[in-house]
Amino acid sequence: MKKYTSVHDVADVNELVKEALHLKENPYNYKTLGENKTLGLVFLNPSLRTRLSTQIAGNNLGMNVMVMNLDKEGWALETQDGAIMNGTTVEHIKEAAAVMGQYCDIIGIRSFPKLQNREEDYSEDLLNKFISYANVPVVSLESATRHPLQSLADLVTITEQKPAGKKPKVVLTWAPHVKAIPQCVANSFAEWMQQADVELVITNPEGYDLADEFTKGATVLHNQDEALLDADFVYVKNWSSYEQYGKVLTDGEGWMMTNEKLALTNNAKVMHCLPVRRNVELSDEILDGPNSLVLEQANNRTFAAQAVLKRMLEAL
Repeated sequence: MKKYTSVHDVADVNELVKEALHLKENPYNYKTLGENKTLGLVFLNPSLRTRLSTQIAGNNLGMNVMVMNLDKEGWALETQDGAIMNGTTVEHIKEAAAVMGQYCDIIGIRSFPKLQNREEDYSEDLLNKFISYANVPVVSLESATRHPLQSLADLVTITEQKPAGKKPKVVLTWAPHVKAIPQCVANSFAEWMQQADVELVITNPEGYDLADEFTKGATVLHNQDEALLDADFVYVKNWSSYEQYGKVLTDGEGWMMTNEKLALTNNAKVMHCLPVRRNVELSDEILDGPNSLVLEQANNRTFAAQAVLKRMLEAL
């Protein structure tokens, strides 16, 4: 594995899930695999679970781990080719990524979209240039369009929890939020579920349909109650409009998951990638109740990252 940016970088999704579950049971079995290897984690945006879980994953494999908040601790980064750098940017990504690639054997990078220009964000210009210039394996710690480590952890969680002998119904439901949120987690989750043995239903208000490239094969409904009927898993997540890019089109009244809505399901387990706005996206009664899987998901982030890093180390 030379890069990990989406499900399309994975040869066999089921085998990667099995590997993550094996590592969960045996986290230190490969503690010498990363000996004398360095993992660099580069953040252009805040992070809690991605930062800590990936650092632990690297440590479990015996790697040296360096963490850098590039937006606060590094020079302002220029990404445009041919730029005349007489403004606020100080260092070009060509040199920055190449230098990091000299220092590190594997690099993880996290950045968010600006939600201003859809074509620019969906081109994944920063991530692709970083991969090009770093010249070492690169792991996406979240990008403009996807969050593949989160999605792998989500699939690991569903695999652990799904009813025996049944193809589970998984519902990805839009939720209200106080600000515009990227589509990356929802895009990625939908994309990974297409590779899993599940029935995927996506529900969101009019105007919030995700890009077709991520939802092809899924059922998309604009009636949440209809979508929730007989669901085994409900994945709750906000995203801003893709069609009217980055816009918030509704206050989302009536879309927050509650126990009343949960009663429509097959006693579904409820998932969220965190952080979550309590009593905006998800009610206290669900988050503090027996159907919540949010902590299990967060725990599985470590072993999802460890499985990916293990594959990369083995390929070095």
